[in-house]
Amino acid sequence: MAIARYALGLCTALVFTFTLVHAGEYDWPQWMGPNRDAVSQETGLLKEWPAEGPPLVWMSREVGFGYAGPAIADGKVFVLGSLDEVTHLIALDEATGDKLWATPIVSDYKNGWGDGPRSTPTVDGDRVYAMTGGGTMICCQVTDGKELWRVSMLDLGGGVPTWGYAESPLVDGDQVICTPGGGEGAMAAFDKLSGKLLWQSADVTEGAQYSSVIKAKVNDSPQYIQLLQKTAFGVDPATGEVIWQHDWPGQVAVIPTPLYRDNKVYLSSGYGVGCELIELGSDGKPADSPYSDRAKKTMKSKHDGLVLVGDYVYGYSDGGGWTCQEFATGKRVWSEKGKLGKGSIGYADGMLYLLDERSGEVVLIDATPDGWQEHGRFTLSPQTEFRNPKGGIWCHPVIANGKLYLRDQELQFCFDVKAK
Repeated sequence: MAIARYALGLCTALVFTFTLVHAGEYDWPQWMGPNRDAVSQETGLLKEWPAEGPPLVWMSREVGFGYAGPAIADGKVFVLGSLDEVTHLIALDEATGDKLWATPIVSDYKNGWGDGPRSTPTVDGDRVYAMTGGGTMICCQVTDGKELWRVSMLDLGGGVPTWGYAESPLVDGDQVICTPGGGEGAMAAFDKLSGKLLWQSADVTEGAQYSSVIKAKVNDSPQYIQLLQKTAFGVDPATGEVIWQHDWPGQVAVIPTPLYRDNKVYLSSGYGVGCELIELGSDGKPADSPYSDRAKKTMKSKHDGLVLVGDYVYGYSDGGGWTCQEFATGKRVWSEKGKLGKGSIGYADGMLYLLDERSGEVVLIDATPDGWQEHGRFTLSPQTEFRNPKGGIWCHPVIANGKLYLRDQELQFCFDVKAK
């Protein structure tokens, strides 16, 4: 983006997986929250919004351009953004939105659907990790943004996917995990302090897609689970050995992060594909797939995210609208096409936070199998003047410490959703 484009002013102020990063009580330190499931454990939030929507706490114009969502930890908001056509890792003050520091990483990734980064940073203690659209993973100090190390996915045999690297790094124990893809091994682990390569999963050599790795406890043993275009697979965290592989009929792009509960892996992708539930057996490998062919078409999630609350999966299904689906059987419980367009989702305190990617409407509904029960809506304003015509408001809602965070390119919003 040109300098003139950026000269817009200053700040105008429940799924089981391991808890993988060190965080405050209700921080959101990585993609999809503390447990990578889009679920916040916070309570005491508004159950009904005012007619004009929840109050705005601050809005920053200092996050640059891109589709990267925020991570909230250590009193800071961390985000990737394009400033003067260079991808930066940026930290804002959580309370005020003031910019604290910005670390340049590399020249922007360019794409016809929108330039710049598309990954959420991951905060772990005094370090923050981030992935650029071109596949550079960087580790910086939380306090001042000082770069500590970097690696390139291209040096690991990877190739930049059609729409850029969109994965958010996973920090687990002493290692950080990502998916370079390619002939040297699809998944890789690095020492989180030094950046030294620890292993690559050489038995899977498919190219990277856009999903992020999750960690799951399978029969009391840990696995890293990832979804590529044609393969879902599980990996031994200690060695990178591939434990299992499962065919996936992905088309065009595979984006949603898998969901996991009780030895069951839930997968979905768009472009007509659908969803599947994989039951892992006593050996930690796929043993059954209980969904009928009809059920597998219930949820076709393109890049809008999914959330598992109780016994139900919620999300936007291409052609089906906003959908509630029974996790165990795949059966559609309800769907709603007319009240909100396609968009992303988050969950906190019994409520679903929905964002229309085109209009910028934000809606609060009950997370219930009893149908669409709305408790407020507002339209994000202002909206960017620089969105690519092919693009949308693709950053997912984030709920942390009583605040709702929404981003539209260079505009980062913070709303107060705490009940008074």
